Amino acid sequence: MDSVIDPATAYPTRYWHSLEDGRTECQLCPRYCKLHENQRGLCFVRGNLNGRIVLLSYGRSSGFCVDPIEKKPLNHFLPGTPILSFGTAGCNLACKFCQNWDISKSREMDALLDQAKPETIAAAAESLGCRSVAYTYNDPVIFHEYAIDVAQACRERGIKSVAVSAGYQCAEPRAEFYRHMDAANIDLKAFTEDFYHRLCGGHLQPVLDTLVYIRHRTQVWLEITTLLIPGENDSDAELDRLSLWVNEHLGPDVPLHFSAFHPDWKMRDIPATPPATLLRARAIAIANGLRYVYVGNVHDKAGSSTYCHQCGQLLIGRDWYELSDWGLDERGHCRVCGTPCAGLFEPRPGSWGSRRLPVRLSRAANG
Repeated sequence: MDSVIDPATAYPTRYWHSLEDGRTECQLCPRYCKLHENQRGLCFVRGNLNGRIVLLSYGRSSGFCVDPIEKKPLNHFLPGTPILSFGTAGCNLACKFCQNWDISKSREMDALLDQAKPETIAAAAESLGCRSVAYTYNDPVIFHEYAIDVAQACRERGIKSVAVSAGYQCAEPRAEFYRHMDAANIDLKAFTEDFYHRLCGGHLQPVLDTLVYIRHRTQVWLEITTLLIPGENDSDAELDRLSLWVNEHLGPDVPLHFSAFHPDWKMRDIPATPPATLLRARAIAIANGLRYVYVGNVHDKAGSSTYCHQCGQLLIGRDWYELSDWGLDERGHCRVCGTPCAGLFEPRPGSWGSRRLPVRLSRAANG
């Protein structure tokens, strides 16, 4: 039984449609939740109030933290710089292996600890020296209006916006959302419809549509993450199909991160991903023509570093989230052979390192 929606916490939205049977259909994501009065969608933060879909988490966050941008993960977007990360609660997928389930599956709105207006977040990011803000922890798709307002406030201060998302969006809100983003890491959770249906409660095709849209219809810098789960999405055949699709439909310059699963949420009986699986996946993707393939959640300097696809020179050395070697010139080209490295780089890398700094927003915004 959904709790009664409090009008005081309701923020108006526009991606919905009234149905003839009296329900209201949310048209933000491909779930198309059809809701009675006072009923919430699967995401739990959007609901039907007076026949209209409202957002219930606007201006409320589950916490703020300054992270290295490589943790998103983004390896080709302002390397070494700090990013202010935040999320809200809820999610529009139902992944049984969720690694942030305490936030994304939260049904307790009091988990949203920090009150934060968009301008406050932008001011805090500037005060903390962050080059960008990440909409993460849970999926920014479901706090669409809040994320866009934050992004607009950040853009006014020269701060970039990064979406960390599963890409499960409808076409019209997707187009509006990515007009305000500068970079994105999209979770491509697997490459079979069966996996998405059985383990995520969703579908594969909308995610592929989002990837193609971002890559070919926007200027947003795109990277992809696939969490490899033993026995579920880590076969040679599936990895081959996935990496071939990325090369054919997105191109060889889109970085692909293979990340290690650890037992969590409703899949605690599945073992952690062996490092050898990640290296096998990386080798398959490189053999299929992808130029920038990484491993994550394991300590592997070679698999975390960036190399020139033309001459093999080490361009960006990484040890966990610490940068070491820097082989790019001021244009973002290889110092040895002059080949461009895809991404957004500054003449010198940032020096934030691996620090993680929890933030109380009111203090940070006031300097």
